[in-house]
Amino acid sequence: MKQKFEISPSILSTNFAKLGVDLSALKKAGIKKIHLDVMDGHFVPNISFGLPVIASLTKQFDFIWDAHLMVSNPDDYILDFKKAGVQHMTVHFETCPHLHRTIQMIKESGMTAGVALNPATSIDVLEPILEDLDLVLVMSVNPGFGGQSFITSQLRKIKQLRSRIAPLDKQIVIQVDGGVNETTYLKAIEAGADDLVIGSALFKQSTDQFSAYLKSLYAE
Repeated sequence: MKQKFEISPSILSTNFAKLGVDLSALKKAGIKKIHLDVMDGHFVPNISFGLPVIASLTKQFDFIWDAHLMVSNPDDYILDFKKAGVQHMTVHFETCPHLHRTIQMIKESGMTAGVALNPATSIDVLEPILEDLDLVLVMSVNPGFGGQSFITSQLRKIKQLRSRIAPLDKQIVIQVDGGVNETTYLKAIEAGADDLVIGSALFKQSTDQFSAYLKSLYAE
């Protein structure tokens, strides 16, 4: 039997011409949380979508909105994302020279806080701040583009992170993002992941197949 886990669809891989239809289908399929991959074309070599789009979505759809900021200077946008209706924000370790202050600012805004680690970044960098976090995002691809293949060496990082979290008197979610599909998701769960961000593998399905596809992942 699989351990309990959550699926967080990333709308980066949707056909934006039918985004509303897809979100309605995901709500009907029982999805609780939507992952927002926000890219600035500076920290990562791509640009996705920004605050006006997010604010319009949060007003229309009742999800937990999980913003993953792949941007330089994330501190500049914390309050704006809160005002846009986001409940959780994850920033990259690689963009935050004053990480503790950034996490505190996110929490003071009323959002929960997470830190993302690129594939080449060790979990050791989180040691001084791990207990302050609500979530750690392990990037299983290099950030910036959807549709990449899962980097299997990140399974070891997930296992190491789970062992670091276990002795703490706090629940910290381990989220995995990148190359998650019907083949790789089980490996991530077995390594200790709680929350799987899924994009291309889900949105390549037709909208009327979302529910069946998601049920197949949750099936024992």
